[in-house]
Amino acid sequence: MPPVIDETKCIHCGKCADICPLSVFFFRREERAVPEVRYPDECWHCNACGLDCPQGAVSLQIPLNYMLLRIEASQLKQTKE
Repeated sequence: MPPVIDETKCIHCGKCADICPLSVFFFRREERAVPEVRYPDECWHCNACGLDCPQGAVSLQIPLNYMLLRIEASQLKQTKE
């Protein structure tokens, strides 16, 4: 899921656009409008935009497969008992 901006909370600071490493957001400072999620498919779900938003206006639903950590059993260190 791409980032979602709550327009009622957004103060038009553009911090989400500044912090995004992939330039997912489009923001024109001179217009002071709500940033637009221009490239939603490029989002890495790093949540930098949500964590740095001073108003908490950006929310991000991280896909389940990004939250799961897969480790091969053969790579686990076995302990001696």
